[in-house]
Amino acid sequence: MKVSDPWSWSYRGVYSACGSGRHAQECSSHLGAPGVAALGKEGWSLTHPVFAPDSHHGQTAAGSKAEWDRSQPLGYPPLTKILASFFGKLLGQELDPLKNVLVTVGAYGALFTAFQALVDEGDEVIIIEPAFDCYEPMTLMAGGRPVFVSLRPCPAPKGQLEYSNDWQLDPTELASKFTPRTKALVLNTPNNPLGKVFSKMELELVADLCQQHDVLCISDEVYQWLVYDGHQHISIASLPGMWERTLTIGSAGKSFSATGWKVGWVMGPDNIMKHLRTVHQNSVFHCPTQGQAAVAQCFEREQQHFGQPSSYFLQLPKAMQLNRDHMIRSLQSVGLKPLIPQGSYFLIADISDFKRKMPDLPGVEDEPYDRCFAKWMIKNKGLVAIPVSIFFSQPHQKDFDHYIRFCFVKDEATLQAMDERLQKWKRELHP
Repeated sequence: MKVSDPWSWSYRGVYSACGSGRHAQECSSHLGAPGVAALGKEGWSLTHPVFAPDSHHGQTAAGSKAEWDRSQPLGYPPLTKILASFFGKLLGQELDPLKNVLVTVGAYGALFTAFQALVDEGDEVIIIEPAFDCYEPMTLMAGGRPVFVSLRPCPAPKGQLEYSNDWQLDPTELASKFTPRTKALVLNTPNNPLGKVFSKMELELVADLCQQHDVLCISDEVYQWLVYDGHQHISIASLPGMWERTLTIGSAGKSFSATGWKVGWVMGPDNIMKHLRTVHQNSVFHCPTQGQAAVAQCFEREQQHFGQPSSYFLQLPKAMQLNRDHMIRSLQSVGLKPLIPQGSYFLIADISDFKRKMPDLPGVEDEPYDRCFAKWMIKNKGLVAIPVSIFFSQPHQKDFDHYIRFCFVKDEATLQAMDERLQKWKRELHP
């Protein structure tokens, strides 16, 4: 079924898929333990805007009766209105809050709703690797078939660090993944875990293929405000001919560093959005009103300052770029080779040298090397990172088992704890 045809959805059998769950559980058991610095994922130490706690506290402690009651199923009206106004300007569209915007339980909820609404049995979904690890299981749960295409690194000159944007798609390989069964392509920019920000030229390649084959684009843009070194985030829906076939997904947790709020949204044309509304109304039905009201206030304040030095969407990336550079220097001191990310919360580090020097870590016969290294690093160095192989499909994991992911969106105390452990590690390497 194509974009130009009526969309349909149905309940389907649930499939299982390999992901990061097991490793996440193993890592989580170490969080909060003495001597462990949690650098693998975001949370617990994010730098939120000063007005965000006031916004949420105001709604929970003294909100109006309307804010204590159930709101509109498709989104709290002040929130859908400000989202339509704010993002309509960025996308070059006149957005209708009732037809083009849906508020969900985080961006995760938006993704799940999109897959359930639009992917049918046997449909193919192109996923660009490395990929956030929910895309594959969500495709399978909807009855679809994931089709993977990998970003591939271009080695940096000797003695220089690689950049995340050095990882590129092969245009011929990407084109070969489109078939008559292709329903959708999933795009994630800035990319998790790589930190790559897709350029306009790369987005135009994807857009041309989607239009040529009449394919939907599910664009996960939760890190859109976290771009560095003067790079620019471009929404693929803003390109000619793409609004009509694109779902753009965002997150209040990532936008305002408030991941516990679990408020997300999806925007798109009404002929596609109506099917997401059907799934939403027959599953979640409604998201908590107070969190939505708080996010609406945050966007209203941000809209007043947008584009000015006082804008949180300008202040946050400046602060996080300093954190990024701090972490890069620290990781280099022990022989890890970070790739410089142009966006997101994350950077990945090449552990190839350790793989050559320590090839026989426990468990390496049974699972990719980066997973064994991550466990070794927790136990022996008190540092938590995420193995990057979990962001690749099973056939490709061994090809990318020499990278681990770190999160640099951390407070000063966590970064200091990281420095202390890395300095101790450095002294052990060079007594």
